[in-house]
Amino acid sequence: MDQKQRQSNKAANLTRREFMHDSTMTAAGLAVGLGVMAGQSAFADDAAVKKTRSYNPQMEYRALGKTGLRVSAVCLGGHWKRVDVMVPKAFQGGDWLSAGLDNPGFKKNRYDVVTRCIESGINYIDACTREEVLTYAEALRGRREAMYLGCSWYQEEMRNADFRTAKALLGTLDKALGQAKLEYVDLWRITMYEQSGQHTKAEVDEMMKALETARKQGKARFTGFSSHDRPHIKWMIETYPEVVDIIVTPYTAKSKVRPEDSLFDTLKKYKVGSFGIKPFSSNSLFKGDSSPGNPNAEEDDRLARMAIRYILATNAITAPIPGLISTAQVDNMVKAVKERRELDSAEAKELEKAMDQAWAKLPADYQWLKDWEYV
Repeated sequence: MDQKQRQSNKAANLTRREFMHDSTMTAAGLAVGLGVMAGQSAFADDAAVKKTRSYNPQMEYRALGKTGLRVSAVCLGGHWKRVDVMVPKAFQGGDWLSAGLDNPGFKKNRYDVVTRCIESGINYIDACTREEVLTYAEALRGRREAMYLGCSWYQEEMRNADFRTAKALLGTLDKALGQAKLEYVDLWRITMYEQSGQHTKAEVDEMMKALETARKQGKARFTGFSSHDRPHIKWMIETYPEVVDIIVTPYTAKSKVRPEDSLFDTLKKYKVGSFGIKPFSSNSLFKGDSSPGNPNAEEDDRLARMAIRYILATNAITAPIPGLISTAQVDNMVKAVKERRELDSAEAKELEKAMDQAWAKLPADYQWLKDWEYV
């Protein structure tokens, strides 16, 4: 056997050992953590917390539902909107998904952001497009054990009529693992229609079958989905409680938990973890363009921290997952976690005014966020 083959085998065995190690940690976490609900902080002396990926005593960690995992109070969302202000000409087309994945500046930006997350104790990345899966798998190359990775390849999942069978969906996961050079993902969370009730029960049955099969095959440690359809989310959790470990939904700095019949009652009952997208209302919260040194940078950073503090104080979701385009933005999120959680009256009034302005300027394709004020 030549040296190259020996190194390859060693890497493969290491990856499998990491998988088994984390599975053991998951079991330990379940033993001590099932009483901790999706949005609550884990105790500082919890052994599972100290053994979580990229543990940093300066970061807060939260129990991810019934998975036994502990994830940082703020995680990294896969979207890199506005990254072109950091890497000029990064976008080859009209939007952020057109980023040139082989662009050296873009690759360095993503690597540096992931590195700062790891150094700071942020330990989960949520990738939900082909581009994100490939980019973040590359950024984690050689340090896969440092972060939990959530995966969705939405272009070839439930939103595409050709991928609504278990066989087709499992083919998408295999394609993602193969192209990203991954043996497994920590979370496979299939992207459904935003109003997922549009899917037939037969289609949902096929999706759940695919998720369950992937978990049994060891290709996905945990499973779930993303949807913006609260009644349908509730129905899916109640109907497939053994399959749904985690959901991904919107949760903004204007969202509030309904006093009665809240979706979060269901999450707590079934111990389902939750990640919140659009914490900054797709950047509508900000006055500046997020470029380095822009005159609104200080105010926007403060608004971002207040938004995160507000969301964490509700204890509704496990963690918000903002898309971050610079190491400075990572540092700002870490600062938000460390700051006093409750907003004082002046801060609350400032954030409320800023969110009113944010909602007033939401683009047409994001008006649906207003439906997530009471959850």
